[in-house]
Amino acid sequence: MKTAMVSELKSKLSAYLAEVRGGTSIVVYDRNTPIARLVPFQEETDDVVIIEASAPPADLKRIKGVRPKKPIDVDKLLADLRKDR
Repeated sequence: MKTAMVSELKSKLSAYLAEVRGGTSIVVYDRNTPIARLVPFQEETDDVVIIEASAPPADLKRIKGVRPKKPIDVDKLLADLRKDR
């Protein structure tokens, strides 16, 4: 792992980025304090898996006990749920 001062990184950014592209990690220092690390970019795999519907949404109307007894204001419900954040 290489190191570079901020001023040196600013003046030779293209050269440092070429090294990072080649696989080298670089720690950036501001005086004696490490403030950043330049690492090669890696694609992240998407953890979201979309499952196909086993039945059409219209079939939900046939399930008893699922439908609310009165209309629901979804905006108000979400606002109430997110109030504590």
